[in-house]
Amino acid sequence: MGGGVHFHRPHSGAPLPRQLPGDVNGFVDRSAYLDQLDRTLAERRRNPVTLVVGTAGVGKTSLIVHWGHTRREHFPDGQLYANLRGHDAADPVTPLRVLEGFVSALGVPREAIPWDVDECAALYRSLLADRRTLVVLDNAATAAQVRPLLPGAAGCPVLVTGRGMLAGLVSRDGADRITLRLLSEPDAVTLLREAGLASRDDPPENLAELARSCACLPLALRVAAERAIARPWTPLREMIAELRGTSGLLSDGDTDAIQAVFTWSYRSLPPDAARLFRALSLHPGPDFGLPAAAALAGAGPGAVRDPLDVLTGAHLLEPGPAGRFHFHELLRSYAMDRSRRQDEQGERTRAVRRMLTWYLYTADAAQTWINPQERSVPLPRAEREVEPLAFDSYDSAVRWYERERANLVAATRAAADSGLPEHAWKLSVVLRNIYMRFNPFEDWVTTSRIGLEAARTAGDRRGEADLLESLGMAYTQSHELAKGAESHGAALSIRRETGDSEGEALSLNDLGLVHLRSRRLDEARALFERGTEICRELNDPHWEAVLAANLGEARAELGELDAAEAMVEHALALFRDRAEQGGEGNALRLLSMIRRARSDAPGALDAANRAVAIARTSRNPAWEGYWLLELARAQRLAGDAPGSLSNCERAMELQHGLGDRVREALARDVAGEACRDLSRLETSETYHRAAAASLRRYADSRWPLSLALDNLATTLTSQRRTPEAHATWAEALRHLASFTDPKAQALRTRMEHSLSAP
Repeated sequence: MGGGVHFHRPHSGAPLPRQLPGDVNGFVDRSAYLDQLDRTLAERRRNPVTLVVGTAGVGKTSLIVHWGHTRREHFPDGQLYANLRGHDAADPVTPLRVLEGFVSALGVPREAIPWDVDECAALYRSLLADRRTLVVLDNAATAAQVRPLLPGAAGCPVLVTGRGMLAGLVSRDGADRITLRLLSEPDAVTLLREAGLASRDDPPENLAELARSCACLPLALRVAAERAIARPWTPLREMIAELRGTSGLLSDGDTDAIQAVFTWSYRSLPPDAARLFRALSLHPGPDFGLPAAAALAGAGPGAVRDPLDVLTGAHLLEPGPAGRFHFHELLRSYAMDRSRRQDEQGERTRAVRRMLTWYLYTADAAQTWINPQERSVPLPRAEREVEPLAFDSYDSAVRWYERERANLVAATRAAADSGLPEHAWKLSVVLRNIYMRFNPFEDWVTTSRIGLEAARTAGDRRGEADLLESLGMAYTQSHELAKGAESHGAALSIRRETGDSEGEALSLNDLGLVHLRSRRLDEARALFERGTEICRELNDPHWEAVLAANLGEARAELGELDAAEAMVEHALALFRDRAEQGGEGNALRLLSMIRRARSDAPGALDAANRAVAIARTSRNPAWEGYWLLELARAQRLAGDAPGSLSNCERAMELQHGLGDRVREALARDVAGEACRDLSRLETSETYHRAAAASLRRYADSRWPLSLALDNLATTLTSQRRTPEAHATWAEALRHLASFTDPKAQALRTRMEHSLSAP
């Protein structure tokens, strides 16, 4: 235990991360810079952070990647690499997204990765504390983007590249800076020879002239070399003349030289490759696969394979792992410029629409595996050229979502920016159904806000309600209950205005859940009752079951156990009739809670064990984390404190990964009770204090905070620390003041009695 957070080492079988891109072929000896990197990192043992800065295309990435490969033996625990995309047309990669990838590569299961950036950074630092791992952060935009990614470990040097000076990392974080200059003319000629021109029978002065025409920039030199290799019988002097003609009058500026070389190479492309080059620039995300490229091109995947090979062979497109591709940011900018100049706006719009339709339809296919019970939306007509993916399993759908996660957010924004609001809001709704399974709060709120504005732009009231509902869900999951209630209330008003009875029932359910978490139990009960009535009128057994189960929970909290059990049993039967495992598991959790209230330990254990089994079969970490907590409570009632503690620890791990700090605190609180049962009073106190500290951060968590403080006071009393216990009960009573339900009144009476005891 450290800092109130329980961290687990990665699985011992996790492979070492080897994330560096492949070493550069024909790397020109930049021994002075390599030696400088060696010296800098050797001297900066306590804070080994080095910046490599310089103009675009000067070879920063090639230098550090080459250094990393040639010094590989110094880093037995592997290398971590991330392209921060600080200068791409799309938004830079957020620190949280990079941290998620790093801790996953270090062996942490997806469900145990925090979604809070500070907590994820703390986990990352803990994992690297005793390791010797190289960390490479490529294409940084700002110091703020880099700072959360610094491991702060002496054995883990960090190499950062960027175009700017990143001064904050030097002044505040003590980083060293190396400024990478242009190649000398002799080195530029050497690069041309090693890139494949050594076999040509051209005078040395022609190679030198070509180098000067490329401004001695490595990126331009490699593109030019590839162009010359493709024309082995054309004298180099003729190609240089072509290059000069391409650029008009070449200035001494780096940008002019790069543009000239790119144009020279671009003009040599076959028409289909040139069209694809321009179309790919319209992709909004960091990388893409063959199917997305085909959608942009308006062709089948087979028709774009050869053009992709041509583009990668010409160094106009970079291949990546698992059949992915990406642009150097300068080449993307160039491709976008060519597209604006050569393609009609209508053609560009159709390409973007095809791509967004592909993402929308494929995401919808994925969500039918990932979260099939949720209400989706009618999709816009698909263009005949679009071939969305189909999935044959939950695993394949999840793999696609994880691979395309950043692109899906970018696609939502691109749809809104491209005048396609229907695509934007419908993709946001589809993503909501996926996010409900994994709870990526940052993505969820971002896409919901984009989709909400798009629905309003489109004048689609149903879409507006759907996205208000999505925002409300995201806020409620992150325990921002006031914001959640506001969003769900607005969605409910629209449902009623538009006569959407099914949607009204959904909004009643969501708003009821907010009130249930806020312990406004009478309001929650009324909302669930009205929603249940609507579903019966609509003959909708799924939502009737959902609302009946939630109504049962509200009644159980109000002490109406007989009515609660009847509602939950009714819901359970409906869920089983429809083979809805998630609903069945939640109903079993509620049955366990009701049976515990009746001191029926065997009955509670049976129901809770069956619920957890469903969660594990479904591989749903959110269900498992919450239902394990009910099982742990039932185990305490049955006298199995060791089993209760073990399940609390697992629930803590799962809730931490899901980012649900309130439910993580609830698990800590029950763990404290189990430790008290085992006479481990110091550990019990630690758990209860950690739970209370976490719950104090949330204004709407006064009820669970009161329970945690009551448990802490009980443990302090067992330690004969009566004054501290009384002070703790007094604080708990202050938090209880606004609750008037029978359970709260009984708890208040008991605390007041404890305070009055000698």
